[in-house]
Amino acid sequence: MNTDELRRFVLDQLDADEQRLAEEKLPLLDEAEGRGRLRIIRSDDGSGLLLLPGPIQAAEERVPVPFPEKFALLRTEVEQTRDEALLRLLAGAYDTHHDWQEEWR
Repeated sequence: MNTDELRRFVLDQLDADEQRLAEEKLPLLDEAEGRGRLRIIRSDDGSGLLLLPGPIQAAEERVPVPFPEKFALLRTEVEQTRDEALLRLLAGAYDTHHDWQEEWR
């Protein structure tokens, strides 16, 4: 598995989501959260975000983190991380994209 390729895919998709938001369309990352594929929440101390697989809370209990806030923090994390599990989890939000590779699942 090529982690650099996975990282590039995720960064490209985050950029595409930022563009979707600018066009007043729902970012695919937000759509994936809405479907319960992953969850992005604020840390208990409010200093950062936590990325978790699937929904743990009921949908009505979730307070979504606005995309611009997620984008900035996730982009930095993706650029710096060596955590393949984090990259795979984020890439999974974009598994309908034509560049998606099944080996990332």
